[in-house]
Amino acid sequence: MSVWRTFRRRVWVLAFVLVASAAVLAYETFASDRDFFLPEPLGGVKVVIDPGHGGPDGGAASGEVVESSINLAIAQNLEKELKKKGATVIMTRTKEGDALAERNPGENFPSIRARKMADLKLREEIALDEKPDMFLSVHVNAVPEEKWRGAQVFYHAEGHPDSERLAKAVQASFTETIETDREALAVRQVYLLKKVPTPAVLIETGFISNPEEKALLTDKAYQKKVAAAIADGVSAYMDEELQ
Repeated sequence: MSVWRTFRRRVWVLAFVLVASAAVLAYETFASDRDFFLPEPLGGVKVVIDPGHGGPDGGAASGEVVESSINLAIAQNLEKELKKKGATVIMTRTKEGDALAERNPGENFPSIRARKMADLKLREEIALDEKPDMFLSVHVNAVPEEKWRGAQVFYHAEGHPDSERLAKAVQASFTETIETDREALAVRQVYLLKKVPTPAVLIETGFISNPEEKALLTDKAYQKKVAAAIADGVSAYMDEELQ
């Protein structure tokens, strides 16, 4: 009888060890998948990033500093930040050229103006075809006076109704992260912000006409900081939407 009890006890101990080992293995397997316990903050969200200008349209300039290059650098950092949060990201351009040079390189145009209009329409088509959850156009600002500075986010007064909330979320993130006392502002003259049928904002990351801010905007570490602030604003906007 004692032999039988000993045998049963050993069987129970072995069964317990097997079940415990299976539980540990299952935990470690699921824990290695972040989505099991902590869903990615932007998982399932598609974002179109539009680095403004490019190619023959350099945008604003200050000395040898050209807007289009800064736009691209910040946009590429933003792409990385959003992807780290789980978003799917579509870039309207990924090189120094404009969107046309990258997507329709064989097209010819009678003038720079005609090319700029075609490039603008192409960016609109990308946003229409991709059906993103939001459209972020990245730019830098410039005015004749050096005193003006600060990042500012714009939305179209007649655009998507959620554009204002997206603009304010990104602006709030800027206020917390970088030096700016500006507020999100409605505009009427930005074509893409009106035509894109999704929450859309134009992000002026600073003034290259201000010497101090120009130095910051050409600094790689600061470009990453600006991109991270935008990504955090996007996350805050999505958090509000889910509440």
